[in-house]
Amino acid sequence: MFFKFFKNNLYLIAILLIASFFRLYQLSSVPASLFGDEVDVGYQAYSILKTGRDYSGNFMPLHFHSLAEWRTPLYLYSAVPTVAIFGISPLGVRLPAVIFGILSIWGFYLLFRILTNNEKLAIIGSFLLSVNPWHLQYSRAGFEVTMLLTFLIFGLYFFFKDLKSGKYLGLSLLLLLLTPLIYSTAKLFTPALLLFLLIVYRKEIFNFPKKNLILSIVIGLLVGGLTTYAVLFSGGSQRFNYISVFSDPITEPEIGVLRLNDAKARGETGTGLRPTIIDRAVHNKFVFWGERISSNYLQSLGTDFLFINGDPNPRHMMDNMGMFFKIDALFLIFGTILFFISKDQSIKNKTLIIFWILAGIMPAAITRDGGNHATRLMLILPPLLFLISYGVMEILKKSKLIFLVIFGVLILSFGYYLHMYYVHYPFNSERWWHSGWKESISEIKKIDSSYEKVIITMKDEPAWIFFAGWYEYDPVLWHKEFPIGNDVTLNGFGKISHTGKFYFGSPTDGIYSLGSSIDTKTLYLASSKEIPWNLILEPSLKPAGIKLIKSIAYPSGEPAFYLFTKE
Repeated sequence: MFFKFFKNNLYLIAILLIASFFRLYQLSSVPASLFGDEVDVGYQAYSILKTGRDYSGNFMPLHFHSLAEWRTPLYLYSAVPTVAIFGISPLGVRLPAVIFGILSIWGFYLLFRILTNNEKLAIIGSFLLSVNPWHLQYSRAGFEVTMLLTFLIFGLYFFFKDLKSGKYLGLSLLLLLLTPLIYSTAKLFTPALLLFLLIVYRKEIFNFPKKNLILSIVIGLLVGGLTTYAVLFSGGSQRFNYISVFSDPITEPEIGVLRLNDAKARGETGTGLRPTIIDRAVHNKFVFWGERISSNYLQSLGTDFLFINGDPNPRHMMDNMGMFFKIDALFLIFGTILFFISKDQSIKNKTLIIFWILAGIMPAAITRDGGNHATRLMLILPPLLFLISYGVMEILKKSKLIFLVIFGVLILSFGYYLHMYYVHYPFNSERWWHSGWKESISEIKKIDSSYEKVIITMKDEPAWIFFAGWYEYDPVLWHKEFPIGNDVTLNGFGKISHTGKFYFGSPTDGIYSLGSSIDTKTLYLASSKEIPWNLILEPSLKPAGIKLIKSIAYPSGEPAFYLFTKE
């Protein structure tokens, strides 16, 4: 039985093994470190593990109250077992993303095989997804969207698995209705998707046996009610209110400038100019929002984002590399044309792909920087990769020689990506991944028993979560003496926050006043930004009156942090 299964699924198993290797290889060292949001995931999971509460003290929350915002809960809960095994570490925080990334490749194969009834297309697509830069980048870090894709893809798979009896409809609804608790883009996309499925497949749905329909409705009401409550009443909408184009503070000033320019063009001068009806009709917040949203749409589907430069955030993609390989542009063009003119593909499948892309962009398009934000746009990865896969399959049908040439270019592109990712990326992105914090806090943990006060700089990044996570600070103590707002005044530092003997702040008069602000029982972690010299190469250039205990370097060898005490 096992041998038969292995033989029948040989290609898929090989693809999943390839996917697993490239998602696990050097996971602890590339990316270079856990960045702030990942450390936040780790400490939230650690706090749940130890106390059953998030680190803000909320019991088993539906949204986690982090230092800066409310966070969706399911990825954080999924990290609890891995943090229990591996601690707050790259493996502890990133392993769930790896697992969900691999599962989404399997789900992609299952979904598009059942939609198209084409085994070859499903195999090609799952292979391309396994080596896709966008998917790889997010499967190797503690991003929630890999989990979102997995739930979305399997939710759709179970919906289409049996459209005659609907016996998997309840499971489909369960997976889809949980997606808003994974990542915020699903709070808009999933309701639209469910409405789309209800309209397009209404005949099939209403012909389901009553038993399956009633069970599905009960599941939908229970899970949908829980999700709705979490989104509306437990902090779920706070983040959107901040990043939305509708709350952008530049809206009114921009409109005012445009109306003023209209007045000047008419020759009006002075102050207190009043806009005309035409001015108001042309320049208003609805037109302004419409322009921003349409620009985001076009940018999201543009060659610069998809194939050339990608997301400008180095955590989301490497410099000068698109979210797909450049050769994929050719496949996408051919695939899109041939898929939509094909008589073998149903109108419903074509409609689904169009809807998936357009609705998948919407949650990103209505945010301020959503036009090239790869995290918010990851919903469109599966349908775009499906069209690319369709193009590959059609080229293979027409000419094996041309296919082999193009496939060779694809493999070379992948090889170049791997070289850049493992050799250059750790150095080029080290600051974006907040390298140096782990080593600094680990060093403090080794020696802090010799000091009465430990002061951690706030010149680099807000230090609270880096300390709490990398120190694996007791969550019970953190709950009891939460540092934000728990302020004291220290000589030379002013009013700074603290928990226990750990303080968070920087010298008010700069690092060169540190010698007169601390004593031999005080340890200060300084950022390299506070000192214009490289003390790794020239330790004698340290500020007078203080002793350099240790220099902490980035992976590139450049200084990241320094530990000082009174000389």
